[in-house]
Amino acid sequence: MSQTSVLIAPHETDKLLFDRELSWLSFNERVLATAHDETIPLGEQLRFVSISSDNLDEFYMVRLAGMLQLSARGFRTLPETDDRLDEALKRTSDAANHLRRQQDDGLAIILKKLSSSGLALLSPDQMSEDEQDWLRIWYSENILPLLAPTTLDPAHPFPFIHNRGKGVLIDMLTHDETAVRAVILMPENLDRFIQLPGAVPRFVAVEAAILEFIDLIYPGYQVEAWGMFRVLRDSEMEIDDEAEDLVSQFENALRARRRGDVVSLVLSETLAGSAKTFLMREMSLTQDQIYIASGYVGIGDFSQIIGTLPKSELYSPFTARFPQRVLDFKGDCFAAIRNKDILVHHPYESFDVVVRFLQQAAADPNVLAIRQTLYRTTPKSPIAIALIAAAEAGKSVTAIIELKARFDEENNIQLARSLERAGAHVAYGLGDLKVHSKLSMVVRREEGKLVSYTHCGTGNYHPQTAKTYTDLSFFTCDKDICEDVWRVFNFLTSHVQPKDLKKLVISPHDSHRFLMNMVDKEIANAKAGRPSGVLIKCNAIVDEQLIKKFYEASQAGVKIHLIVRGICCLRPNVKGLSETITVTSIVGRYLEHGRIYVFANGGEMMGSENLIYMASADLMPRNLFYRVETFIPLENETVRAQALEQVMGAGLRDTLNSWTLNSDGSYSKVESGATPFSSHHYFMKNPSLSGQGSLADNILKNRMF
Repeated sequence: MSQTSVLIAPHETDKLLFDRELSWLSFNERVLATAHDETIPLGEQLRFVSISSDNLDEFYMVRLAGMLQLSARGFRTLPETDDRLDEALKRTSDAANHLRRQQDDGLAIILKKLSSSGLALLSPDQMSEDEQDWLRIWYSENILPLLAPTTLDPAHPFPFIHNRGKGVLIDMLTHDETAVRAVILMPENLDRFIQLPGAVPRFVAVEAAILEFIDLIYPGYQVEAWGMFRVLRDSEMEIDDEAEDLVSQFENALRARRRGDVVSLVLSETLAGSAKTFLMREMSLTQDQIYIASGYVGIGDFSQIIGTLPKSELYSPFTARFPQRVLDFKGDCFAAIRNKDILVHHPYESFDVVVRFLQQAAADPNVLAIRQTLYRTTPKSPIAIALIAAAEAGKSVTAIIELKARFDEENNIQLARSLERAGAHVAYGLGDLKVHSKLSMVVRREEGKLVSYTHCGTGNYHPQTAKTYTDLSFFTCDKDICEDVWRVFNFLTSHVQPKDLKKLVISPHDSHRFLMNMVDKEIANAKAGRPSGVLIKCNAIVDEQLIKKFYEASQAGVKIHLIVRGICCLRPNVKGLSETITVTSIVGRYLEHGRIYVFANGGEMMGSENLIYMASADLMPRNLFYRVETFIPLENETVRAQALEQVMGAGLRDTLNSWTLNSDGSYSKVESGATPFSSHHYFMKNPSLSGQGSLADNILKNRMF
């Protein structure tokens, strides 16, 4: 795999902004490149290939599907850019297929390496007779009863295939040499691979077993040709925000999504002839919507076997630390927060502290109310259980559940019903605005007064993703912040816009204007000869107005460093335009997800004068204008040092996981240098300042970087 990403088309280099879709594909290419990093175990290399494949599925189901919808509705240009839609569709489709070919090639290389270390994907003819006998029995008992083969004829038309559904197409001859074509769909709840008995992990693909034992379905038939296919459908949902029963609307929309238009069909090479033509006709597809895989169809399925691999082929287990600052107070979250604001860095520090915060609130007789936003979690997560327990204990529990959290809609509907049954007040946000802010608020009676405690996060209240996403959790009982958070919750339930916020900045009301103003101040400082600078860590930069403001700042001499995991439409390092702007992307063991915004504010960067905010929002129009998001100032000395010197400092120093965005849109892997540094490895070995508890004061005296 090349250490340079080249998905951005050459024609983009003469524009102020890079193509959003190509920039996203370029990020996924960096994910795939990590699968070829010889320093990580083979099983983890396989995991990165699988992740890349799943990411690309979502790209087709959402982004490319949206472009196809515009085309079907008669649009000639893209609304955001005025680019010709047909040209945009072609270059996007070409780049996506290029990435698919890289995935096919990458998977083949990794499987070959794994085979030399013991793992084997076998065909039945590579097995012993005893193993074949075992497989036949296992297949007959565990797979055959789930299959519903369809012999295609006028009375049995081609079956409907759900989103991400796959199947086997088989051409056969009957006893009298009549040609027949059959389809066998894979059930959704069926694992892709059958593990053979024995200490060494060896597998047979289900489709290979189906073909080997086809006589159990079609006795005496002769197989002439066969192959796999897989369908991706449009997964966008249209919701009437004025509907009287929003939950029912979503349930209907979820059912409809499974039947959305097909946007892509992936085929085995063996189906490249007449079978391809047949499938295209049955699904009303064009040639551009077809991809012929050189290897396995459905690469994401390989995630199934990763957990079976020897430990030597996987990352060494990592156990997240529980913040010492809370342990200093014998696990009493409220006492620890009263003592000092706390910033927790996941996944290096355990998400259990967030769970503990809510569990303690649920059990504490002095807690009267809990307010909670929920974008992504699970109905049976400890977060949900704690909220249910609080409601059942008679506390006032208000949960703002976002039904429009893509691909988590079903989970959120179940969660809403469970909370309602427990007696919680459940609201579904603001209709046309997604509630993406991560907020939790506990109101407690202390010495005859009501005191509020708040948790603000950059990530979801999801214990599982918190093990793989790098995020920040901020705990405070600062009166001004808590009052602002209460106003946000009041906005979410009453629709009364919050005014006169003391410290928080929120979308969609203030965040875009706030960010523009903050950059303007840096421009003014630079022009006046005062120190200036902008340092941002986020997941995407798309907003055109902000990008142009960054260009203006660069031309005024403001140094800007952007750590952007994924999409970046800004062109850095262009003479006369953006030559003081640097963009890097960190892709490694954990998925970078936290957002931090730093402005020099008339002082040297990384100094005490800097203004520091953590946020739930990226720099995308959807985050700034069409979602409820929060920007929270970090003011406590320990918290500021942790965010600025540790989190941002380590991100700036990272040489093992970092890529640099070039002015032509390509990304180059950062040279590791004489002293390689990984921000992920650093945080796995070193507790954060908040995590050090009472020892942090000594650490502050010896600054981190």
